[in-house]
Amino acid sequence: MKDSRIRGRIWVLTTPDGDLYDDVDTDMIFHNRYLHITDLAQMGQYALDNLVGWQDFAQRAQPGDIILAGANFGAGSSRQQAVDCFRALGIGAIIGESYGAIYKRNAINSGFPIVSLPNLARSYHQFKNGDTVEIDFETGQLELNSTQAFRAEPFSRVQMDIYRAGDLFAYGKMLNQA
Repeated sequence: MKDSRIRGRIWVLTTPDGDLYDDVDTDMIFHNRYLHITDLAQMGQYALDNLVGWQDFAQRAQPGDIILAGANFGAGSSRQQAVDCFRALGIGAIIGESYGAIYKRNAINSGFPIVSLPNLARSYHQFKNGDTVEIDFETGQLELNSTQAFRAEPFSRVQMDIYRAGDLFAYGKMLNQA
């Protein structure tokens, strides 16, 4: 069973002007020119390569890294690859102020942890690329460099159950066996 706490190095998605990126759509996350790729292992190399300033993210990211994003992350289409490219890289979680509705559902169903941190636009300056963040999905407790605490929204019971099971299909199998 997956642990409800993770720790990782953070990437703060900022614009070239230093503002937190809002409204990062699925085409910026995983461009439509790669939609012919169906092998999950091959998707990671294209993560964020259509987002100005982040084209080399896949080459710099390491398994366990955590992404900090602005409001409405994953807006746009129902492109599952926009979740799967981060899973392929081993990204530990995404922390965002909010998410596109379909992206949120796709991530939860895939067992990929996304965390909502209200009012992030006011506090993102405290986070720097390379900082260490620890998140407890059950309580919403988020610690930055073991010195600053933030309160994110905890996972719902169903989101936690799907995450721990691995994905929605594994969760469904568990329910059938119960």
